[in-house]
Amino acid sequence: MKNKKRLIIFAAGCLTLLSTIQVKAQLTAGAQIRNRSELRSGQGAPIALTATPAFFISQRTRLSLGYTGYRFKLYTAVQDVRVWGQDASTNNRTTTEALNGIMLHEAWGEIMLNDTMPDRKIQNVSLKIGRQEISYDDQKLLGGLDWLQQARRHDAIVLKVANKSWMFDVGAAYNQNKELASDAGYVGVNAAYPAGTNAIGTMYKSMQYAYLGKKFFFGNASLLCFKDDFSKYTKAGAVTNYGTGVWSRITTGLYLDATIKRKFNIVANFYHQSGTDKDGVEVNANLASVTTTMQFGRKFFAGLGFDYLSGNDGTVAAPTTNNRFDPLYGTPHKFWGYMDYFYVASGFGKQGLVNMFFKMKYNAKDNLTFFVDVHGFQAANKVSNGAGGVRNPYLGTEIDFMVRYNLTKIINFEAGYSAMFQTSTMTSPQVKSIASPMPMAHWAYLQVNIKPNLLAK
Repeated sequence: MKNKKRLIIFAAGCLTLLSTIQVKAQLTAGAQIRNRSELRSGQGAPIALTATPAFFISQRTRLSLGYTGYRFKLYTAVQDVRVWGQDASTNNRTTTEALNGIMLHEAWGEIMLNDTMPDRKIQNVSLKIGRQEISYDDQKLLGGLDWLQQARRHDAIVLKVANKSWMFDVGAAYNQNKELASDAGYVGVNAAYPAGTNAIGTMYKSMQYAYLGKKFFFGNASLLCFKDDFSKYTKAGAVTNYGTGVWSRITTGLYLDATIKRKFNIVANFYHQSGTDKDGVEVNANLASVTTTMQFGRKFFAGLGFDYLSGNDGTVAAPTTNNRFDPLYGTPHKFWGYMDYFYVASGFGKQGLVNMFFKMKYNAKDNLTFFVDVHGFQAANKVSNGAGGVRNPYLGTEIDFMVRYNLTKIINFEAGYSAMFQTSTMTSPQVKSIASPMPMAHWAYLQVNIKPNLLAK
């Protein structure tokens, strides 16, 4: 009898433990503290001789919580982004929008639809609804932009279908400034938060996209069709009146990532933009890119590449067609130099860009990696000299050094230094418009990233 009672107690204890483990297995929680100190002496644009270089420390504090249940997933990520010292130590006031502060980075629910589909052979079908990151391929056009402390997100709905080596996503978003009794048009310009990082300054009213990807034995390939719609507007003097119609821009293209004999990798993509831009001007623009990487031994990687993003003829004052390619909502910091001179908040004219680059990576140890990138930047179209002629199209040479050290799987250190050797074309009124600039620009940073899983799934 005693043994029977002990067996019952033991069994009850095991069931309790198993149920606890099951509950914990459904719940995930994470945190991140990322501090980045930066010395800016020409980051984003050349600095004037009379200007003083800037130094500051920014911090991202992020908490995330996920829960997986029967046929659903929930996920939220709340973050606070601020610069050390922007709030006085005795203040009890909310940080203004212009200084970032607390924001909801992600908040979405995903509904699993596998057993509701007519074809039960499809492996995964789900509907993801809410604020989320939208990221595909190398993030050239659509990416989470994690380099920015605030990162990038969309309020969207995405239908996701995956079966064996295929994946197909269809997504859409519809933005409104607030709850309304009648539609008065969408104001996509916010002085506190400039839209995106591609210098267009306007958030889309709505967007729709379709993405088809396929994995092959040599790598993967994909097709993308993305349409973003911008509210029509009229101007009455200095006043902008937004209407209920939209101007629609369409971006379509191909992506390929292939590895040959495990040593040579090539990433290529081509995209075309048509329709009309945010100002109602007809668009006809292209992006073409090729990146090669060769592995030498076990630790050393190097490669060449180029990016071509079409632009407008700078000698034409008011072109009837916009030939400037806009790289949508991607991760420009990853491609066009760490100093962020192109397709970010600081504009550089509308003449487009040719980026010729050489990249190296050396894995000194499993947890220590060195990177060196060299970029040669040139205008993709004519740059006016303001007097009826044209300028030398070469904009400058940038050299980026970066080292990454993983103390543990949770704690990461990263440091970098970049230098820009700009030309007079770069600082001209038609490009960056910097009078009496320093002969070269510098930027350096040190970043500490602590990102634990508080409750692992």
